Order: sequence, then structure tokens, then C-alpha cells
Amino acid sequence: MKLFLDTASVAEIRTMWETGILDGVTTNPTLVAKEGRRFEEVLREICALGVPSVSAEVVATTAEAMVGEGRHLRGLHPAIYVKVPMTPAGLRATKVLAAEGTRVNMTLVFSATQALLAAKVGATYVSPFIGRLDDQSQVGMDLIRDIVQIYRNYRFATQVLVASIRHPIHVLEAAKIGADIATMPYGVMEKLAQHPLTDLGLARFLKDWEKVPKA
Repeated sequence: MKLFLDTASVAEIRTMWETGILDGVTTNPTLVAKEGRRFEEVLREICALGVPSVSAEVVATTAEAMVGEGRHLRGLHPAIYVKVPMTPAGLRATKVLAAEGTRVNMTLVFSATQALLAAKVGATYVSPFIGRLDDQSQVGMDLIRDIVQIYRNYRFATQVLVASIRHPIHVLEAAKIGADIATMPYGVMEKLAQHPLTDLGLARFLKDWEKVPKA
């Protein structure tokens, strides 16, 4: 499974990139707004780190405008994937962009039928939002199971990118189901490497090492 960071913080991305576990980055208008910086400036800085997959979202609402914005974004750097919302206009725009070779991340997906349509128009990634479904008393991970099964049934090349992840259990469950990618906030990615028994074990080893004769 590939692990993506869902952030527009260059500092957070740099820290995780240096660990060797990071495979990509997803951004959205909300995340970029938190940084208080120009959108394209942030994108270029992220791409300059060497991250191979950086999702940048269009803000247009018509198919024609989405296509124009998508073409502009993909021209900024080869690592950029264009995020397009799951709407009728988004489907039309994705069909055009994908036919031109643009890698599209279809976002705001909340049903398996939406994911099916995203695959049919050539999206590279589909981003189902599981945390937001959980918030509505639906089991978000059930959606991932359905999408993975449908894509396997028909051998779609579209990759399942699990989004709106809230905690490490979401990552674990997505990996067990067979999702291709999980994108998460910095705090969640940090927790993937943490365990209290690891900390206690290391502390004990170091304490015992102090007792070993050094000369």
C-alpha cells in the first residue's frame, strides 16, 4: 500500500519524505488556505522535494473550466495529478483530461456507483471519503470493500485512494481490504510508527546498557 500525506504544509511533507515512507501528497483548497500562501508556490515547493505524486484540486464548477484549469495544473510539474470533483461536470472533464494523458484524482466520492463511473471515464485515482461517511452513521470502510471488489471484477486500472482518514485503524483496515493508497494527516502518519511497548522496550534496553562495562 502507498502512503500519502494529506496536507499543504511543506514542513510536514519534508519531514515525512526524509523518513522514506512517503509515496505522495494530496492537497485541497482548505489545506492550502490554512498555509496562507499562494497555491502554485506551494505546489512547486512540494514537487521540488521529489514527491512523485502530488494531487492539486481544481476549483472550477463547469466541465470546460475544469479542463482548462486541469491543463494548467498539469503543466506546472510532471508529478501533479489533477483532482476533479465527482459531479456530472467532473465526469465530462475527467474524460477529456484522461484522454489527453492527464492523471486525474476524482475526489469527493461517497458511493460505489460514483467510483464505478470514475473508473469508466479514466480516472487514475478515486478518492472515497470514509471519515465523513462514519460521521453520518455509515461504515465508511464498507464502501472501500465494495469499490475494491468492483474494480477487481472488471479489472479497472483506477487505483483506490482512501481519503478522510481519521486514525491508524482506518489505515489498517484499508490495507487489509486491499486499497491501493491511503492518504492521511501528519498526526495519523506519525502514529503508525508509534507503540508504547516500543518506547518502554527501548528505555529498558538503554537503561540496561548503562550497566555494561565500557572498558
